[in-house]
Amino acid sequence: MRAIDANCEYLGLKGLQLMENAGAAIAREVKERIGTGKAVFIAGRGNNGGDAFVAARHLSSDPDIKVYIAIVGQASRIRTDDAKHNFNLLGHCTIEGLIEVTDASHLKDTGWIDDSDVIIDALLGTGISGKIREPESTIIDMINGSGKPVIAVDVPSGFDPDGGDVDKAVKADITLTFHAMKNGLTTPLASKYTSEVKVVNIGVCSDAEKYVGSGDLKVLQRRRADSHKGQSGRILIIGGGPYSGAPALAAMAALRTGADIVTVAAPASVAGTIAAYSPDIIVRPLSSDVLCEEDIETITKLIGSHDVVVIGMGLGRDGRTKKAVSEIIPLCKKVVVDADGLYGIELPIPEGTEMIITPHSGEFRALGGESADDVKAFASSNHLIILLKGKEDTISNGERVAINVTGNPGMTVGGTGDVLAGVTGALFAIASPVEAACCAAFINGAAGDLAFEERGYGLLATDVIDRITDVMK
Repeated sequence: MRAIDANCEYLGLKGLQLMENAGAAIAREVKERIGTGKAVFIAGRGNNGGDAFVAARHLSSDPDIKVYIAIVGQASRIRTDDAKHNFNLLGHCTIEGLIEVTDASHLKDTGWIDDSDVIIDALLGTGISGKIREPESTIIDMINGSGKPVIAVDVPSGFDPDGGDVDKAVKADITLTFHAMKNGLTTPLASKYTSEVKVVNIGVCSDAEKYVGSGDLKVLQRRRADSHKGQSGRILIIGGGPYSGAPALAAMAALRTGADIVTVAAPASVAGTIAAYSPDIIVRPLSSDVLCEEDIETITKLIGSHDVVVIGMGLGRDGRTKKAVSEIIPLCKKVVVDADGLYGIELPIPEGTEMIITPHSGEFRALGGESADDVKAFASSNHLIILLKGKEDTISNGERVAINVTGNPGMTVGGTGDVLAGVTGALFAIASPVEAACCAAFINGAAGDLAFEERGYGLLATDVIDRITDVMK
């Protein structure tokens, strides 16, 4: 949902509009539930609280509803501009009571919860992780011990929308979740906290979900301030033989995307050439002029010390190489297969392996696919993620289908596919396979668009690599 919200913004649908629609839906539910009486909003300082501020404003003009708002924390520290905007509007409305709660006793002393006809829980929303802190922990206990009807906004406060462990959470009588059902709300544990779940349409643009956008990048794992070497990904590139540039481009792209360590395992005939591209690339020479079965012992040890394997760039289609690839892939936990590597895979993929493949249309047909319309079914039947390259890239994990429209005709130059494979491998180390594939397609294409503005049809794959960091900022 964070990605979808940001993609809506990119398309021109402002967050304020979505918040207005969500708040209006909450207000309608309150009115339907009590008709008349006292509505007490328990609001946090994020967008969940912003939805509550909108609902409170709508209800404030209803003579039959008395509105009370407890913002947990200081209003001056509201975290988002949209929530702050809607909080400020409350100063122009008829609100019976509004307090800032920095200690749970402040709320208890008001008696609002005991006197309420309905409580609207907009305290924590979807941003919760780990143990609940104070004063939120005690406030959740107060809500649950009140015996009053409770409407939860998006998810009950304290409940993990991804279905993780629950420290404690509000027990709602109805949960209004926005746009789409959250994964965690469908688990057996959920009903204890959610009761009835109502999915509310808030006017999200369908293209914000269908097309990959800058919002998808926002959900990627961010590097921690205390992280150390290797925690942001160790990538093994297996490529080269007939060609030396392809694995080097993939390696440099992975580094520019944020991988900490990138190793290229390449036939001895090209290992020195690849090492000369950059001192940042670690190169491990293999035994021959092409990848072969004699290299598998060395490759196996390297796989064990890396998070993701990216295989195929510049390997060629020697029979020995094809046989080696088919034996290497089952050894991988996470693997991206591109270019010549696609001719050595055996489908469906082995159990225990997560695979992303990045074919163009000809390679896809060689694997048994037909067209972009076939991508979802192909991904589902073969238990993999496919990133089908084209004028529009089509990405699917067999359930979701996403389209990427970044990129330009200048990217038909050789090497841009190798860059994409490297970007995909780096992201796969820190994200789910479908997130990695979607974001890689967007980053690669957007970097190509920036390069095209500068170089036109003279752009090179290295120009695309140079603009990766500009897109990821």
